[in-house]
Amino acid sequence: MAELLNDWAPRIARATLVPGSGGRFEVRLDGELLFSKLALERHASPGEVHALVQDRLGPPIARDEFH
Repeated sequence: MAELLNDWAPRIARATLVPGSGGRFEVRLDGELLFSKLALERHASPGEVHALVQDRLGPPIARDEFH
């Protein structure tokens, strides 16, 4: 989650971690389910969640662009 906040801080108004059970790991953006370990029956591969978020938010924002 830190990587997502570092890359898109100006575009993310709120991030919430919700404890789950049964090995659940889900990533939602504006209510849309982007990744579900439960549904796919596998862990996210390295960079997979980042790529899914980038598909929705566009490329990461350079640190010098933060205001």
